[in-house]
Amino acid sequence: MTRPLRVAIVGAGPAGVYAADILTKSETPVEIDLLDRMPAPYGLIRYGVAPDHPRIKGIVSALHRVLEKPEIRFLGHVDYGVDVKLDDLRHHYDAVIFATGADQDRALDIPGIDLPHSFGAADFVYWYDGYPEAPRDWTLDGEEVAVIGAGNVALDVARVLAKQADDLVSTEIPDNVHAGLKDSRVTDVHLFARRGPAQAKFTPLELRELDHQADVEVIVHPEGFELDAASEEAIRTNNQVKTIVKTLQDWALRDPKHDTARRLHLHFLRSPVEVLGTDRVEGFKVEVMELSGDGNVRGTGEYETYPVQQVYRAVGYLSSPLADIPFDHQTGTVTNEGGRVLDLDGEHIPGVYTTGWIKRGPVGLIGHTKGDALETINNLLADLATIPKAEEPSGESILRLLEDRGVEYTTWEGWARLDAHEKALGEAQGRERIKVVPRDEMVRISRSE
Repeated sequence: MTRPLRVAIVGAGPAGVYAADILTKSETPVEIDLLDRMPAPYGLIRYGVAPDHPRIKGIVSALHRVLEKPEIRFLGHVDYGVDVKLDDLRHHYDAVIFATGADQDRALDIPGIDLPHSFGAADFVYWYDGYPEAPRDWTLDGEEVAVIGAGNVALDVARVLAKQADDLVSTEIPDNVHAGLKDSRVTDVHLFARRGPAQAKFTPLELRELDHQADVEVIVHPEGFELDAASEEAIRTNNQVKTIVKTLQDWALRDPKHDTARRLHLHFLRSPVEVLGTDRVEGFKVEVMELSGDGNVRGTGEYETYPVQQVYRAVGYLSSPLADIPFDHQTGTVTNEGGRVLDLDGEHIPGVYTTGWIKRGPVGLIGHTKGDALETINNLLADLATIPKAEEPSGESILRLLEDRGVEYTTWEGWARLDAHEKALGEAQGRERIKVVPRDEMVRISRSE
């Protein structure tokens, strides 16, 4: 090929950016367009991680350096399946990589889960992260709330629910989020994990963050704090598990303070059974579990009820299906083999690939996405001889298509304008940044020359 390989990557979060970075480091000359339905880049780093997370800045800086590369172009506010279809992308690019992540809450099939004031974690995360399509208002009118889950998202949700609103002023939270948290009546947050402490899915850093909050006491309840043979083996062979269990043990043994405005309770070996209530959430019923010796759990037939007024389920994310792309609803992933997207007959659709959570499911940390991207890009490069060449591969041709369709796309230069605007809003209040929430306002600021 005498010209650079033209690649479209749908999704400008970590998965898409890592794939672009690996492509630019290959021996193949490339031109890459990162398309995203949001007017701003960074995906879940902007809209899926708690604003007080200590590693956000470092990750954003790394992604920023990649997006500044001359081979990469950002095209925001372009909605795949609405503004452009698969045939459009294959007409203008030699290869297409889908990296759209996981944006929906996994269901939890228990009675009462659909009662008013029972929420999916993603909805709450989108609210406090200022996602343009999330509700602007959130009522925290219950004194006791339950969080279901033992992963990092569950810890983020529990921490934000327990946090004092003014402790988040230094972050980029929008004003409406600060106001909502300021009006919170929450006094006790209960986090319920189905398995034991050695089987928790959160990481030591996220766990320790719970104990760094002003006027919040973390209470590890000894009932359910059990270790079996499999737990002891995990502690012996895995430093992360060892650190988590040691931290939890230290917290369980310390004397209670009884002098904080809020408390964050950690309950292990408690499996969700039912959300109680008639017109809204009035309680939460769990079954007491026991370890079975091999790291699994079994029910004891003993039940407990907690008088909570809100429930947040953080039991996993799911990806949304994509137009014209085979999707496995069982796993919540695009049907693929090593990142090569497969058709209904199990054959590779030439030039079409996937990476990130929509490829492998929403498991692992952000850094694990690099391994996904490497596998996908290696397979793409191995397929170069058989990939159909784009009919209109010029960088201008896709822009003409978008303009002809009236798509008000945003660019990397536009993001620089929005980024500066948000920082200026923050500076006026002595803060690092205040996030702009409305999509039309983001587009207007980004496109204003």
